[in-house]
Amino acid sequence: MDLDLRKLRYFVAVAERLHFGRAAEDLLIAQPALSRQIRALERELRAELFVRDSHRVALTAAGRQLLDDAGPLLAAADAARRRAGRAAEEPGRLVVGFPTGVRVTEAVRAFGAEHPGVSVEVRRLEWDDQAEAVLDGRVDVAYVRLPVIEAGLALTPLYGEPRMAALPAGHPLAARERLTAAELAAQTEILHLCVNPDAADPRAPSAVRTVEEKLEYVAAGRGVTCLPRSAALLHSRPDVVYRPVADLPQDQVALARPARRPAPSAAAFIAAALRAGPPAGS
Repeated sequence: MDLDLRKLRYFVAVAERLHFGRAAEDLLIAQPALSRQIRALERELRAELFVRDSHRVALTAAGRQLLDDAGPLLAAADAARRRAGRAAEEPGRLVVGFPTGVRVTEAVRAFGAEHPGVSVEVRRLEWDDQAEAVLDGRVDVAYVRLPVIEAGLALTPLYGEPRMAALPAGHPLAARERLTAAELAAQTEILHLCVNPDAADPRAPSAVRTVEEKLEYVAAGRGVTCLPRSAALLHSRPDVVYRPVADLPQDQVALARPARRPAPSAAAFIAAALRAGPPAGS
């Protein structure tokens, strides 16, 4: 049985809202039509997806399982549509993603010299969106700061760069010329992966996503963080002091592309980036 993606989207809309009327309104269709589509999906699956009565709508066990499975299916379908559309309409275009502080100029210039018929578009990515942007087709290839969830990606290591501690001006450690990982670990508030880059720190506020947000916390005296040196140089400000940390492992930068069906120009761009080498000062 082939699963109808339109019916699946309708199901997700109802499952997320647990209300047929609101889901129909958001989908811009009539509620009776939505109900018919859901009943048709239930017949196709031979499973009841919702418990309905006059007071509430709830998911059945089958409905909960389908909701868990629907997200990746719909995301993969959307990514395939984006990639196919771009390949058909813009065969001479490559979208390159990069996180804060990573300079892509040298690689873009080297690639452009070898492939003048391909237009390169660059797009900045947040650290928690690096892998997803590649997998869902928003970018064709991306510079990523490791670690990332590698499932579905092909990674090519590029270079490492030192991490810097970011401290509020006036912090006792700011008077030191160089710090150690143990000194940072002793701080009561850490906003980023200062000590163990491969594990999240439970003290880090979960809402902090961007470098700018982290530095606002630091400047307000609410914690310390660590940034790659390139990001620290990019975000110089008078209320934050940066200090090298002698024994922290380097921040590792790699290029990521989809493991399956990459853009035709992705491999050529990665080769150009390897030839260009790390940016000066990395």
